[in-house]
Amino acid sequence: MTSQTPADSAPTLLRVTRHGDGDHVVELALDRPEAMNAISTAFAQEIADVTDALAADPQVRAVVLSSTHPKAFCVGADLKERNSFTDADLMRQRPIAQRAYGGVLNLPMPVFAAVDGFALGGGLEIALSCDVIIAGEGALVGLPEVSVGVIPGGGGTQLLTRRIGWSKAAKAIFTAAKMPAAEAFELGIVDELVASGGARERALELAGVVAGHSPVGVRNAKRAMRLGADVDLQTGLVAEDAGWRATAFSADRAEGVAAFVEKRRPDWPGF
Repeated sequence: MTSQTPADSAPTLLRVTRHGDGDHVVELALDRPEAMNAISTAFAQEIADVTDALAADPQVRAVVLSSTHPKAFCVGADLKERNSFTDADLMRQRPIAQRAYGGVLNLPMPVFAAVDGFALGGGLEIALSCDVIIAGEGALVGLPEVSVGVIPGGGGTQLLTRRIGWSKAAKAIFTAAKMPAAEAFELGIVDELVASGGARERALELAGVVAGHSPVGVRNAKRAMRLGADVDLQTGLVAEDAGWRATAFSADRAEGVAAFVEKRRPDWPGF
């Protein structure tokens, strides 16, 4: 089942669609095709507002970030808009941009990026803010910011380094290289390669699988993974224990065990 509610229809640059039984999978499709989804101030504000609302929605179990443009996921910041900015304008925009990228990064449920075509600069950064990146074989990705006098400022210097390690990230960022999907896959920037044009379908498929699992368990697993990713092992295990406790004494755990014993599909209470 696919549906769009009146609230979902309100955004003008971000198409929001709910999929599956219970509308537990939400697709956020970047929808500024005339600019190849370049992220303007208005676009960033919309992404921030929508992700804030999704983060507070207990019915959402997985999110897919896609594009309505067949040849571009997102080409990054709107440099035409930026060219007209004063320094004061740029400073005023900065927290809005941070809210947009942070809004995707901080979603409590798993997020899948479906990348076909160009994912450059801020476009790759918004994909890196997702948990899993699925890319079509024809995709082209990169962080070319230093070639135009800036640096990756949507999390790229941090997220890419955490994904693939210092030296590989350094080479990619310092050279401003634009990589075909196969190379990005080999480096670990992309998690799964599919035929060109197939990233969205695959991402929705994986999101559907996730949505069938305990929403309490999945969110707590993601939280434990995030909290433990950059700390010492013992601190990470403390984060894991907190996640275990929050799940083990939930109604989802009771339903999961009962469903297993009774050989039926769980009907997750959730949050």
